[in-house]
Amino acid sequence: MKHATFTEVRNHAKQYFDIVESGGSVRVLRNGKPIADIVPVMADLPSWKRRKAQPLILDGVSISRLILEERKSGL
Repeated sequence: MKHATFTEVRNHAKQYFDIVESGGSVRVLRNGKPIADIVPVMADLPSWKRRKAQPLILDGVSISRLILEERKSGL
């Protein structure tokens, strides 16, 4: 997270909003104390798309690895 004073954000708003647009965030300070966080807006995605994909595991081995090994052995 980038930190900037209120004056810096006011004088260079485009630069800081470009950071936020690219996925970063900016903490705004006034007199050395945080007063606001500028963060990117989250896209409206269905909940099933927001979850991180988990690898499928069978007997302690990822199924992807089993498939690749099977392909290599020509089974």
